Amino acid sequence: MGKITGFKEYPRDIPPDRPAGERIKDYQDVHNRFPEERLQTQAARCMDCGVPFCHKGCPLGNVIPDWNDLIYRNRWRDALDRLLSTNNFPEFTGRVCPAPCEEACVLNINDNPVTIERIEQGIAEHAYEAGWMVPSPPKKRTGKSVAVIGSGPSGLACADQLNRAGHLVTVYERNDRPGGILTYGIPDFKLEKTVVRRRLKLMEAEGVSFVVNAHVGVNVPAAELRRKFDAVVLAGGATRSRDLNIPGRELDGVHLAMDYLPLQNRRNQGVAVPDDKFITAKGKRVVILGGGDTGSDCHGTALRQGAGSVTSFELLPKPPGARAGSNPWPEWPRVFRTSSSHEEGGSRDWSVQTKRFSGEGGKVKKIHLVRLEWTGGM
Repeated sequence: MGKITGFKEYPRDIPPDRPAGERIKDYQDVHNRFPEERLQTQAARCMDCGVPFCHKGCPLGNVIPDWNDLIYRNRWRDALDRLLSTNNFPEFTGRVCPAPCEEACVLNINDNPVTIERIEQGIAEHAYEAGWMVPSPPKKRTGKSVAVIGSGPSGLACADQLNRAGHLVTVYERNDRPGGILTYGIPDFKLEKTVVRRRLKLMEAEGVSFVVNAHVGVNVPAAELRRKFDAVVLAGGATRSRDLNIPGRELDGVHLAMDYLPLQNRRNQGVAVPDDKFITAKGKRVVILGGGDTGSDCHGTALRQGAGSVTSFELLPKPPGARAGSNPWPEWPRVFRTSSSHEEGGSRDWSVQTKRFSGEGGKVKKIHLVRLEWTGGM
């Protein structure tokens, strides 16, 4: 490693996010840019681990110590090559991944972990700005064609790999724009859509074709794809929502997250959404059921829309502030977390179960809750 004692000399350092009062007025990235010289210092904190458990934490198996060392040595191009050897889209994962690599960092045993995710994002952004992210189509085509159904993260990664192998790839997307959850699920304040469009444009220049408004099995016959292509990949995503089958669910004003979030994303991208089709929290008292990432996205969106109040309820008990003995490193820590959306306002409560909704004239007015008492190790 370039700085063997770096982890003892430099504390973990991340620039503060944009002020909450400022960022809830727009849908731009909540994070400030990380200056590159500070990124290099943070990369110096990467230890010369005998067994780098960050590899175990990363679902992609990113060779994290290698590119941390290269960044410390100011070898950005080499770091990019090492990063791209395992990760198709570091500009995405460097923004929205929950960073299990950091939780598995050996330094995290008794200190704060290396800022791996922000370094990853920094490498990707440096590469785009330096002009290194240019189209690189395969030198030879196999003559084989593949249809990929779905243009979310899995579909895009699959298309990218198949295209690199020389196959002719066509991606089918049922929405009017490709990107799946990257485009119409994750809010802009977590992933600005210019970042997604930049990558899609690069993939198109490398030979990947996109067909939008193509709902396979509805307006595009599946049999047609089987005749036309040598192979078909199913990457449709998990778009079937987990509903809450309780009395009052049918009342107007009770919405699923994935009916709510995409509408704001569409408007942010200039897509015309009529007011009678749009779901807005403006001036309303909003209750969000679910305390995970999707609930957090709804929380931040409701605040930006001007909700009168926002309250998030979680079924499970409030997590502890530190790891329990039954949840040792390097496992993913089941601990209390506060997202950027929760920092911006509103309130949260735990161990709350929704029993029913009630209303007047077909519109929801009340939510009926019970407090849970968890036993048996919860």
